Amino acid sequence: MTIRVVLADDQEMVRTGFRYMLEAEGDIEVVGEAGDGLEALRLARELRPDVALLDIRMPGIDGLEATRRLAGPGVADPVKVVVVTTFDLDEYVYSALEGGAVGFLLKDAGPALLIEAVRAAVRGDALVSPKITVRLLSRFTRQRTVRRGEPEDRGLTEREKETVRAVAEGLTNVEAAERLFVSLSTVKTHLASVQAKLGARNRVEIAAWAYRGGLMDERD
Repeated sequence: MTIRVVLADDQEMVRTGFRYMLEAEGDIEVVGEAGDGLEALRLARELRPDVALLDIRMPGIDGLEATRRLAGPGVADPVKVVVVTTFDLDEYVYSALEGGAVGFLLKDAGPALLIEAVRAAVRGDALVSPKITVRLLSRFTRQRTVRRGEPEDRGLTEREKETVRAVAEGLTNVEAAERLFVSLSTVKTHLASVQAKLGARNRVEIAAWAYRGGLMDERD
């Protein structure tokens, strides 16, 4: 299946770079580009892409408003939106996710994470830039309350726990594989097993569980 993507960014060079990264995969096609929010809205509604990649600060309407109109509460047939921005602000993260975005990436995240975010959106998962995930989820370290005697490992193997820690620290699958000296497919297998055992929908929920359950306190 070819994944159809609409790109929206007010900088042509950024759109060109993203197009090159995505279409190098072979199974991803950029079907439309927009330089402002209103054009992005029109293209997404007209072309019905599998994923819309939206910048935040654009002329017309910004990416957050475009996200709300395409994927927010009450939208009958929402488009899957991934917000990609330079601005690492918590208020933008919250607004994007509350507005229906299924992903939030920083532009310096690199091609591997951009492609992973697009594919995650198609699968129905959510992916937030690792830097942001770590910052937001680290609050669980201060807030967590674990009942004494309650089993917290959920049957995870030691290797699966190591993989979870890597995800919770913000590593991508490729980086986790390098740290653990295993193949990329092994990391993906471990994460699939972890998701099933935890009942987690995506890596963000896996990371939240790791902080909330105290797994990150067990690091050497």
